[in-house]
Amino acid sequence: MKKDHQEVPIKCTGIAAVLLKKCNDECKVLLMKRAAPPLKDAWCYIGGSIEAGEEAWEAALREIQEETGITKISLYSSNQFDQFYSKRGNYIYIAPVFVGFVEGEQDVVLNQEHTAYQWLSFQEAKEIALPGNDEVLEFIEKHFVKKKPSIWLHIGGGTNDV
Repeated sequence: MKKDHQEVPIKCTGIAAVLLKKCNDECKVLLMKRAAPPLKDAWCYIGGSIEAGEEAWEAALREIQEETGITKISLYSSNQFDQFYSKRGNYIYIAPVFVGFVEGEQDVVLNQEHTAYQWLSFQEAKEIALPGNDEVLEFIEKHFVKKKPSIWLHIGGGTNDV
């Protein structure tokens, strides 16, 4: 006897981006405090929707600029994904995570989505990050800070684009 099964759909409609910058010979991570539900007062990295006609990496660059005012970065795909289960919608949300190395001195200018920001050490960031985000940060620290990131992951890196 065959049983019917209910599927849990997977949705990928957004991106996440982790910004890094050198501060006194240490690589710091930007986390921002969310202003509104559902993540009100949670410390997060950048996230947002992919708009019609955009590639995921283009959405990452746009969201970085909208949420922080930062425009000069070297962008990489991290080969990691933000993911969570939505009880309300009964779906799994997944978003590619990008890594942006901030070039030069650029001030963070928050939009209305955030109330505060901090440049933190990886250890500090992992301690206050949402469950799952700490694992993404651990991976980024290992593959983008402790060693040089792969050219194959660089966005806009010429003929080696993935």
